[in-house]
Amino acid sequence: MAITGTKTFSHAGEGAWTPMSDGIRRRILLHTDELMMVEFAFDKGGVGALHSHPHVQASYVAEGRFEVTIDGRTEILEAGSCFIVPSNLVHGAKALEAGRLVDSFTPHRADFLA
Repeated sequence: MAITGTKTFSHAGEGAWTPMSDGIRRRILLHTDELMMVEFAFDKGGVGALHSHPHVQASYVAEGRFEVTIDGRTEILEAGSCFIVPSNLVHGAKALEAGRLVDSFTPHRADFLA
């Protein structure tokens, strides 16, 4: 079954980076209405401030070490680790060293496409 109007594959290095707060940038890898994959690159000390959103988020630590807080609980995660943030829970991350997170959101983050 073909997927019309949707990018099916993404290759390494594709997509433009969007600067965010100091030390963080993101690029959208792929998305449909139901699902979105986004890569975040952090400089050492970069902070994804505490926030919440209605999307369910699954994150994979592709590189580096992060201090991740979800709903008041904090853990140190390194490359190969992952976490899930249920809808509307307060969460954030701090890069203990330079690194990358690959996040999936459902449904897609329309605010990232605006």
